[in-house]
Amino acid sequence: MLGKIRDGETLVVTKLDRLGRDAKDVGTTIEILAARRIEVIILQLGKLDLASTVGKLVLKMLAAVAEMERDLLVERTQSGLARAKAEGKILGRPTSTTEGQRIAMAKRHLAG
Repeated sequence: MLGKIRDGETLVVTKLDRLGRDAKDVGTTIEILAARRIEVIILQLGKLDLASTVGKLVLKMLAAVAEMERDLLVERTQSGLARAKAEGKILGRPTSTTEGQRIAMAKRHLAG
């Protein structure tokens, strides 16, 4: 996107998290856009001058909250996977070969 948008244009995104992966990445992207005089409109927030002092504060706070939400999602996912493993559930893609087929392939491989 940064390679396509021209200086002085307006960028419209639906949510703040569309501008980067974490708070630092969002901040860097906003700085690059501000340096190129590109106005950013985040539909979730309405029109906000992200280059102003108040805009920078709001941006940093919201980016930090979004990063925290992503981190919590990862933690919950890992917790759920650990619980499933502890319950003996088999995770991942089902095998397409039988145990006998895998043994035969290993023997062929070792034979030459």
